[in-house]
Amino acid sequence: MRAWVLDESPGRYRFGTVEPPPPANGEVSVRLVASALNHMDLWLTRGLPKPVTPHVPGADGAGVVTAVGEGVEGVAVGDEVVVNPAVSCRRCATCLAGESPLCPSFGILGEHRWGTHAEEVLVPAANVVPRPAALDWPEAAAYGLCFLTAWRMLRRARLRAGEVLLVVGVGGGVSSAGLVLGRAMGAQVFVTSRDEAKRQRALALGAAGAFDSGGEFAVAADVVFENVGAATWASSLRALAPGGRLVTCGGTAGSKVEISLPRLFFKQHEILGSTMGSYAEFEQVTKVVAGGVPVVVDEVVDGLHRLPEALVRLESGQQLGKIVLRH
Repeated sequence: MRAWVLDESPGRYRFGTVEPPPPANGEVSVRLVASALNHMDLWLTRGLPKPVTPHVPGADGAGVVTAVGEGVEGVAVGDEVVVNPAVSCRRCATCLAGESPLCPSFGILGEHRWGTHAEEVLVPAANVVPRPAALDWPEAAAYGLCFLTAWRMLRRARLRAGEVLLVVGVGGGVSSAGLVLGRAMGAQVFVTSRDEAKRQRALALGAAGAFDSGGEFAVAADVVFENVGAATWASSLRALAPGGRLVTCGGTAGSKVEISLPRLFFKQHEILGSTMGSYAEFEQVTKVVAGGVPVVVDEVVDGLHRLPEALVRLESGQQLGKIVLRH
């Protein structure tokens, strides 16, 4: 199959041909119609993290099942599916308790195993769900990683209807998902961005207000949704209402931050970490987007071979929502 391949890390992707393995017991092969970009696609080329090479990137995708391994039930050749990028053993006590992101063998498609920036991808049968009829192929390819991550973040932060949610750095895929999911959960959602055009688009998507990420956030938030990190951390903490919760899944603009302990305990704040989501949460968020919550797609790029120019746009930070490759 044709695929984007990383021969060494740090390194650069090349567009070449690799031999896809046949599906093993419990696995399925999916011919990809579309795949979506994530910042992981950039970090892998810098050795952050450093994958086993040769490696095929890409966490998100949707396509048609072309082969099934022994023991697969409920999935057949010809099924149109969306790929869940969060892979775990599904057998240990942690997985059986519904906490698969804490599984010792937890991995992310396109990071720990070959991913979706290729003609085909091989995944456990448990990692595909039927493509929602309401979504076109680019939308189906776009929601997996970011919506799953945002959904778990909001659930861990215990966001309730009527509360105030502040989404920091709304241009990214996870943050744009946080905006639309927060609104669907009944919260009043405010956002931040350094870009005026992104702030205006967020308002069009239903945000109650938008602030410049370089300044202070004039809101008392019950929940702050963070994945920017050091560049906005202090302002995000100051935006928390007494008893508020900050939830974070990353630090795209710096991973080292400071915390004022008196502010933390006097205001009884909570700081929560979150990564990806469970199989049950992927099914939940799939039902949410199937029910009409918009999947925010920034741009659809025609052609798998055009990954490099799509990565340029991702690295520039100009997008709001997901960049998708239509294969």
